[in-house]
Amino acid sequence: MPLIKRFEEIKDWQEARDLTQKIYRLTMQAPFSRDFELVNQLRGASASVMANIAEGFDCESKVEQSRFLGYARRSSVEVQSLLYVALDAGFINQETFNALYQQADKAKALIGGFKRSLDAHKEGFTPTNIAKESPR
Repeated sequence: MPLIKRFEEIKDWQEARDLTQKIYRLTMQAPFSRDFELVNQLRGASASVMANIAEGFDCESKVEQSRFLGYARRSSVEVQSLLYVALDAGFINQETFNALYQQADKAKALIGGFKRSLDAHKEGFTPTNIAKESPR
C-alpha cells in the first residue's frame, strides 16, 4: 500500500467530503434553509467528520490519530441522528433520508476500519508497556 502523503488522499476523508457537499446543497433549499439551528448543526457535524480525519492525519502518534478518528466516527453518527430531525420536520423525504443516512453509514464504516487498522498497529502499545513506562 502506497504511503499517504496528504489527508486528501484518504478514502474516508473523500467520502466525508462528498457527504458534506450533499448536506450543504440540501440545507440551502427552502424550507430547510430557514431552520438556522438545524442547518448549522447538520453542516457542523458533517464538516466535523472531514475535519477530524484531516486533523488526525497530522498527529504525531497513532494513539492521538486514533482518538481523532473516533471523533470523526461519532460525528458521522451525529449526522445520522440529525437526519431524523430533518425527516420528522418534513424537510426531507424518506428517499433523501435513506441516501444520506447510508452515505454517513459508509463514512462511519470506513473510519471504523481505518481506526481498527491503526489500533492494531500501534507501536509498542500494550497496557503492560504503558504501566512500565509511566513515571513513578
